[in-house]
Amino acid sequence: MLQPQVPRALVVLLGAAAAVVTLAGIRSVASIAGPVVLALVLVIAVAPIRGWLAARRAPGWLLVAAPLLVVLLVLLAMVAILTVSVAQLAALIPTYSQQFTDLADQAERLAAGFGVGTEQIDQALSAFNPAQLLDLAQGLFTGLLGVLSSLFLIVVLLLAMCLDAAGFSRLMSSGTGHRPALVEALAEFSRKTRRYLVVSTVFGLICAVLDIAALYALSVPLPLLWGILALITNYIPNIGFIIGLAPPALLGLLDGGVRTMMLVIVAYVAINVVIQSFIQPKFLGDAVGLSTTVTLLSLILWAFVLGPIGALLAIPLSLLTRALLIDSDPSAKWAAALVSGRPPGDGDGRREPEAPAKTPPKTPERPATPTTTKAAPSGGRARPEA
Repeated sequence: MLQPQVPRALVVLLGAAAAVVTLAGIRSVASIAGPVVLALVLVIAVAPIRGWLAARRAPGWLLVAAPLLVVLLVLLAMVAILTVSVAQLAALIPTYSQQFTDLADQAERLAAGFGVGTEQIDQALSAFNPAQLLDLAQGLFTGLLGVLSSLFLIVVLLLAMCLDAAGFSRLMSSGTGHRPALVEALAEFSRKTRRYLVVSTVFGLICAVLDIAALYALSVPLPLLWGILALITNYIPNIGFIIGLAPPALLGLLDGGVRTMMLVIVAYVAINVVIQSFIQPKFLGDAVGLSTTVTLLSLILWAFVLGPIGALLAIPLSLLTRALLIDSDPSAKWAAALVSGRPPGDGDGRREPEAPAKTPPKTPERPATPTTTKAAPSGGRARPEA
């Protein structure tokens, strides 16, 4: 007996409703979900260290301690640098009140030359507090520090994940025969995430060093802070460059005038756009497997759900979602094509094998009509009869 087929529209609506409920639940526990995802991504990033030690028969305690120590050193260094830099920024911003007033007066005179009334300018400037000039950078730093302030929770999660890493690897190997598609999808997620993190970190460090040198040459205050911001925003797709450029450009405007601001913008465009738009994609290749539109939507979605840490981890979170919902399902080839922007079988997708060409059936040959021999009269020759 044939089972009734569920309408496609009902499946889409139920899936959308389930996604909304799931994302709402994650957002309600964002203070826990953020550190959990961060710990998972960090463990994936340092997994090659554990593999390298395991290949050399290192003791079990070293397989856990070495990756954990590397991650802790990185986290502690980041927390220390950000804490000192944000404190310096908070003390520096109020000192630019006079510069802001001078710029406002220049803007009024310039606008008056174009026929704009001073009342409109005064109304716009009255709602603008110079202490809020760099709120965008401070908000990002505050959100990141908010996650890193849960350092105890992150350390506990890292320790637990490092302890379970070997057992999880054996579990994945044993599941190949039962759920091969799911195992392969999770393994591919780990490989793509690791490659994305490595490439983004290397080129982020290059951009950060060059940005620090350019800002130091232009005498922009706190060049180390803006270099760290450039490194962090390198993990934010599409708009990370703008977030990293705005604070030092505004500070350059207050400290050195329009000329310094324009030089900061030119330096950042020359460094970051060239590296992130032309050089980095050649090394990253198709590791992400997400189209530009999907990447931008994932940035908006995860930033809304998890806050600043969601913007930083938008790509790994999207890769994990794709692995669980799309790559683990062999029948979801076209969904993978829609997400990656490439047709099935073109690099990221999987193309179904073409069916062999059908040959026309052969026409059966008509059997030959048997012939019978009629007996001839006596003395005569037998003649065949059809």
